[in-house]
Amino acid sequence: MSDQNSVNELTNQAKKFLGVVDLLINNAGIMDDFIPAHAVTNEEWNKVLGVNLNGPFYLTRSILPLMVERKKGSIINVSSVAGLDGGKAGLSYTVSKHALIGLTRQVAYCYAEKGIRCNAIAPGPVSAGIGATMKPDAFGYGRFEKGSGTIIRSAEPSEIAWVATFLASDDASFVNGAVIVADGGWTVY
Repeated sequence: MSDQNSVNELTNQAKKFLGVVDLLINNAGIMDDFIPAHAVTNEEWNKVLGVNLNGPFYLTRSILPLMVERKKGSIINVSSVAGLDGGKAGLSYTVSKHALIGLTRQVAYCYAEKGIRCNAIAPGPVSAGIGATMKPDAFGYGRFEKGSGTIIRSAEPSEIAWVATFLASDDASFVNGAVIVADGGWTVY
């Protein structure tokens, strides 16, 4: 996801095999071990932003001409509740997900008259294994834990997929630039 050439090849293959592309879901993402600002290395920063922000940007930029040509398209970016708040992950992940919401809203505004919608989903915890290999930073995770007590449960991936299915459908034809929070009520506390 963080390699522009690989993304271009993916776009070429999609065009070759599908002919048209009218839906893009940017769902790849990696966590950051809850590393706080003072401890983030350049390597960690670049790795997380490379996958979580550069990848969606590269794919969006690559696919947009195909959608503009057809005057139709839906782009869905999977952000996170960490993109809305400051205490739900480490610095790199939080910044990448905030920026992904900015990317979503700018693309939504810029391409609305071209028949292209761009929305984001901001899930809370999901039982998808994204944190399975994490080695949480003690300080950063400790700060996260102070606000995690209101998490009711983790979502099943299918619960988030249903939100994406709606956003991709014609039923969401008037939804553009939105951030749909799907967190079981975690952020309302």
